[in-house]
Amino acid sequence: MSQRPDRDDVALRSFVENMAALLADWGFPRMAGRVVFTLMAADERSLSAGELADRLGVSPAAISGAVRYLTHLQMVMREPVPGSRRDRYRLVDDSWYEVTIAKMTLLKTLADAADQGAAAAGGPKTIAGARLAGMADFYNWVQENMPSMLLQWAEVKAAKAAEAE
Repeated sequence: MSQRPDRDDVALRSFVENMAALLADWGFPRMAGRVVFTLMAADERSLSAGELADRLGVSPAAISGAVRYLTHLQMVMREPVPGSRRDRYRLVDDSWYEVTIAKMTLLKTLADAADQGAAAAGGPKTIAGARLAGMADFYNWVQENMPSMLLQWAEVKAAKAAEAE
């Protein structure tokens, strides 16, 4: 952990646990949430499994499963340490953006499934069909508007980077 006087490690540990709990409420594995936010809160570019385990007070086996999950989501990268059998783990640059892009096909899948459900329920003129058609409409709208939102984000991010220079 950092020894910087402006860094509050206790508050950061609380932040990590709170964010992991929030993501767990949405179905994200809690340990994966703890690992990703430990990496986000680290001043170091990457951490070893041992460093992650020490910071979280868990076993290396718990870290192994979490980083495997996060690697599968393409949020974390495994970097081999030259001359060692150990790896270090780091966040993928713009990991939230990349995960959002990767999951955009899910929006179409949800919209199509909702359309099929609406048809099976008797169409949008039935109560159930209207609910399901509304779901399909929402996910179609999100999918149609996501590219422009992501473009806007890229512009905001570029402006912030220019401002920081």
